[in-house]
Amino acid sequence: MLRRRHFLATLTAALPAAASDLEVIAHRGEHIACPENTIPAIQKAIDLGCHWVEIDVRTTRDGHFVLMHNATVDATTSGQGAVAEMTLAEIRALDAAVSKPQFRGTRVPTLDEALAVMRGKCGVYFDAKQIAAEAIAAALQRHGMLQRCVVYGSLPLLKELTQLGHSQLAMPEAVSVELAARSLKELAPRTMAFDRRDFRPQVIAVARAAGKGVFVDRLGAEDTPDHWREAVRLGATGIQTGHPAQLLALRLVKLA
Repeated sequence: MLRRRHFLATLTAALPAAASDLEVIAHRGEHIACPENTIPAIQKAIDLGCHWVEIDVRTTRDGHFVLMHNATVDATTSGQGAVAEMTLAEIRALDAAVSKPQFRGTRVPTLDEALAVMRGKCGVYFDAKQIAAEAIAAALQRHGMLQRCVVYGSLPLLKELTQLGHSQLAMPEAVSVELAARSLKELAPRTMAFDRRDFRPQVIAVARAAGKGVFVDRLGAEDTPDHWREAVRLGATGIQTGHPAQLLALRLVKLA
């Protein structure tokens, strides 16, 4: 209770001025109230006004694409097994709301179902866990979202997207000054990804000097108002958070 009171109290202190353009990214949708990586979580994030929703995508044994963070379904569904070794029908038979009984009966969504909900309402922060570049581009094209998506994934995958003519999708991890500069040269991305390891002034400066967006994870122990303010001061243009409602409220304090 005391921790919650402190958290809410800090919302009265506004974000720095640069927060007026800050974009809020909902990690796995709004997964505090809703089961993660599901349609209810995506819809809740949209209803809150999030600018982006982060989803994790994997490929089933029979070549379909579903939302799932872990390699197995064990942690978030009523079943067990690796996504890559299960068919879509087997995964769709599972309950994806074991941690949220009020959503009992919620199914693991397909990528197409998720994109259909998101189209025209928010951007998609696409964490490509296991899916081919061609499949990513095709799905985004079907839903008219090629211009409202960033793809986080391995460097080979991002290079493939670039070779397919979709360099705007690539969002490489910054890693270091040297690797950030190399990524900018090889991929020509619009946005670069950061986490606690590489979100340092000298690395951020590489992206900022090139006029690129800076999307940083503020998750776990760093998902707090103080860390959000620090991220904005250091140049973040987007923050990925597990508390999108609170970050949006703090952003509005400055905008009011």
